[in-house]
Amino acid sequence: MSQDNQSFQKSLGLLDATMLVVGSMIGSGIFIVSADIARHTGSAGWMMVVWAICGFMTLTAALSYGELSAMFPKAGGQYVYLREAYGPILSFVFGWTFFAVIQTATIAAVGVAFAKFTAYLFPFLDEDVYLLQLGDYHVSAAQLLAIGIIVLLTFINSKGINSGKRVQTTITLVKILSLLILVLFGFIAFKYEVWNWNWNRDSLWDMRHLNADGTYVPYDGFAVMGAFSAAMVGALFSSDSWHSSSAVAGEIKNPQRNIGLSLALGTILVTIIYLLTNLMYTGVITMEQMVNAPKDRVAMSVAQEIFGPFGITIIAVMIMISTFGCNNGIILAGARVYYSMAKDGLFFKQAGQLNTRSVPSWALWIQCAAAGIWCLSGKYGDLLDMITCVVVIFYVLAIIGIIRLRIRKPHLDRPYKAFGYPYLPIIYIIMGLAFIILMVIFRPNYTWPSILIALLGIPIYYLINPKRKKNEIS
Repeated sequence: MSQDNQSFQKSLGLLDATMLVVGSMIGSGIFIVSADIARHTGSAGWMMVVWAICGFMTLTAALSYGELSAMFPKAGGQYVYLREAYGPILSFVFGWTFFAVIQTATIAAVGVAFAKFTAYLFPFLDEDVYLLQLGDYHVSAAQLLAIGIIVLLTFINSKGINSGKRVQTTITLVKILSLLILVLFGFIAFKYEVWNWNWNRDSLWDMRHLNADGTYVPYDGFAVMGAFSAAMVGALFSSDSWHSSSAVAGEIKNPQRNIGLSLALGTILVTIIYLLTNLMYTGVITMEQMVNAPKDRVAMSVAQEIFGPFGITIIAVMIMISTFGCNNGIILAGARVYYSMAKDGLFFKQAGQLNTRSVPSWALWIQCAAAGIWCLSGKYGDLLDMITCVVVIFYVLAIIGIIRLRIRKPHLDRPYKAFGYPYLPIIYIIMGLAFIILMVIFRPNYTWPSILIALLGIPIYYLINPKRKKNEIS
């Protein structure tokens, strides 16, 4: 039952908001993407540079978002910021892309990652176990398990913010502890000959493509920039959803303080964990072993070196915990964006209503349905590669929005001002634009489709708002 007079409950403290940020960021990426980064950079030094730059960009964006979250402590986060800075068209384009691809496909991919690693313990749930096959199309046990997990987490979150909060905070604390224990045991199992092979080379700072057979292919001229941007994709994806706490601003205690602080604390903690984890990788296996890790699962190769055959089970359980908590955070935060869109008349009306537990349950369930479709489509993996570019575009626009609001609306109350303004925001804008341009040049197959999906939001906006079009033209 929906009740229009319901309001959000202020139930999330600083720890809860920080755990939402950390839990939404850490999924399966840290266990996998280092293989592709090693492939594109060819050296331990440049691999760590990629992770460090990604961490710097994420932290810089989080510190800048603190100003926006303090100014507009409302449910919806980035959607609200873009609306206040640019107006309804751009915010709708973001919201449309967020629902059509960014959030729902991410939920699907994380759900399938959970299922894939569950299959290590229970092989009958593997993605190669087909339960239905019609010509070239098939539905696997892993896909159905992914849908089941998404439905379960949606149900938990529909029962109130406290239900989702308990799951998120508990699992994220377990996740952090597990990763730190893995790093600790990795450094205990440190191999000096591996470390020396990875780090003590004359070519340590040469960017080269590393092949599976251990041979290198040097990049010609400007191609090195394309390789670097390609390496950044995995690291940026692994650090995405860092803004999750801003989406649930309506449910955070003292949001003017705690949202910005949770963004900063969460991104700092994840950046440190990511850097330590990758540094540990380089002391346990060689770069060549990373590139040759089965299905790019670097963490499994590392765990086998540390714990022996039992290592695969350990990592499988860790990734199951990690992806379960990650999806809980993403599901929880995403529904609040659709709630804000509905309140603006730009989404299904029912999504703007809260149930008797003071959560937007209808928005949660339609998000669940869309994510389920992506699970069944089998195309979520390709789509996630495509959306990285468009995600950064919206981040850049939001950071530019800070400067735009400073100029156009200097009278607005700013309980917190962006750290390092204007230098850090400008640095992020430059780095983000450089990444976008390089992706457009060197990986057009992965960028133009996502940009076109986003641009499709413009005619959709006018289609559902014909009166707005007349007013804006006049």
